[in-house]
Amino acid sequence: MKKYLLVLSGLLSLHTFAQAPDTTLSSDKNIRNKVLSDIQDNLDKKTKNIDQTLNKLDHKVDSLDLEIAASRDARDKADKLLQRVQALEAKQQAIEQHEVNVYQANYQSAIINLVSMDKEIKPLLLFNASKSFFSTLTETANPLNYPGYQEWYKKFTEYVQREKDHEGSLAVLSGFTQIAGSITGTIPIAGPASSALFLGMNSYIGSMGSKKKELRDQSEKMMLLTAKLGQFNYDMNLVEEQWTIVQKELGKIQTHYDTVLNQNLGLLQVPRDEYTSRFSRETDAEKRYEFLTELRKDASSLVTDRKTADAKNWKQPIYYQLMDVQSLKMRFGDLTFSIVGILGNYSKLIDKYRNDPDIGLKVQALETKLNTLKDTFDTAFDPNDYINSATRMYLVN
Repeated sequence: MKKYLLVLSGLLSLHTFAQAPDTTLSSDKNIRNKVLSDIQDNLDKKTKNIDQTLNKLDHKVDSLDLEIAASRDARDKADKLLQRVQALEAKQQAIEQHEVNVYQANYQSAIINLVSMDKEIKPLLLFNASKSFFSTLTETANPLNYPGYQEWYKKFTEYVQREKDHEGSLAVLSGFTQIAGSITGTIPIAGPASSALFLGMNSYIGSMGSKKKELRDQSEKMMLLTAKLGQFNYDMNLVEEQWTIVQKELGKIQTHYDTVLNQNLGLLQVPRDEYTSRFSRETDAEKRYEFLTELRKDASSLVTDRKTADAKNWKQPIYYQLMDVQSLKMRFGDLTFSIVGILGNYSKLIDKYRNDPDIGLKVQALETKLNTLKDTFDTAFDPNDYINSATRMYLVN
């Protein structure tokens, strides 16, 4: 077939078809792969039939060429020339039909991959699991959660309020509502306010005489703990900034996805409500498979209708839809790789502080919840799968 065509061919997620698909409908991924396998099987049968037709027509043309060259009868030669033209026309029709078959299969696969991304783009499992990790992360970074700190901090704030009229740095410190307010509030151990905080702590320690050695030792210990947690917060915030960027990108992808999905459902004349009830919210795997099967048949019919309506320009709008789906899968694949990197950075954060004598035990407690978060992510998402399937979506023969 390659010697006849220079067309867009191949199917979405070719690497999926290279393996024996799991035909059980035990998961959304298996349902998707089963429908994609059906598309591949259907194209293979059509391609085989067209190959056989083309081989027969090639032999017929070769045979007619020999007969025409050997013929001495003008009428016989004219008849065979007509047969040769008809065979070449039939051959061209078969080639064009193969092109339609390929576009049908590609668009069907694009539609199936597109609707299947609905459950992948909404990482509910990931974010639900992440709540436990991030709440523990915040608790670890708060000095008020460490033994003895609240009691000591109360004494420190009383000192600040008592001496603020006599020392400028303490007046600045008291201006922060986190300090002047409830001791269960946020302590400014990072950012611009942290300088005033440490100046205040230093003043507090300096105000203690020799008779307050125990309180002085405790205060130095708490100041050191605060400093360590300040650095921990700084390192943590660097990772948090990356996470914020990922969340924003996920929101943009969701918006783009909804636009592309609505466009294609509109082309297939499938109401969004029907899609939601029969696929997004449907819990019966067999019914979801049936819906996707109907959807791929509608996609095939759309290609045929476009070819019939505009034989010259039918491929271009379909091609744009194929590229939109590929773009979405690439973006989501890149996003999942970014999340893998962020989870790795959280691991590095834990490794950096896990052996610290003051905060190490609390930091180590983060590891179990981070591992749970990683396991949840790895179960739901495979960045390599997204990238590989996106980059191998289409072949140009």
